Amino acid sequence: MKANPKAKAEPKVEAAAPVNSKKKLIIIGGLVAVLAAGGGGAWVMLKGGGDHDEAPAKHSKKKEAKAGPPIYVTIEPFTVNLQPENGEQYLQVAFTLQVAGLEDVDVIKNNMAKVRSRVLLLLSSKKASEINTPEGKQQLSEEILEQIKEPFERRGSEQEVTEVLFTSFIIQ
Repeated sequence: MKANPKAKAEPKVEAAAPVNSKKKLIIIGGLVAVLAAGGGGAWVMLKGGGDHDEAPAKHSKKKEAKAGPPIYVTIEPFTVNLQPENGEQYLQVAFTLQVAGLEDVDVIKNNMAKVRSRVLLLLSSKKASEINTPEGKQQLSEEILEQIKEPFERRGSEQEVTEVLFTSFIIQ
């Protein structure tokens, strides 16, 4: 009879081993699922998902617009008295603005009175000797750019003007 209890004990041990291995498989499978979900969540957070996908799309549209043909706004010519040096001198200048997008065209056109006023005040403060050289013209171009980029409204955003291109420049 002693042989039978040992034989019966061994099948119980063998039956218990598969139950433990099934539990281990379920636990391991659960851990793998949790780790996969955590890794996927981390990937989404790092790569940017959901609402973050819309912002780069808008940003890339701006880049696409910049990559396309340039957008220009023609400004009517100015004739101003320059600061006196050697008698009365006048400046007649016309220029075109290069802007980032059609929205900026609308903003500039809707605020043309402010654009012209700012530029007129700037131009009338200059002496002929300051703007007669290529370097002087380049400096004037940068100053006009700064004036036009300034927001037209309090706490407003700057206009995206990228360049001032002179189309006529006469000093008399």
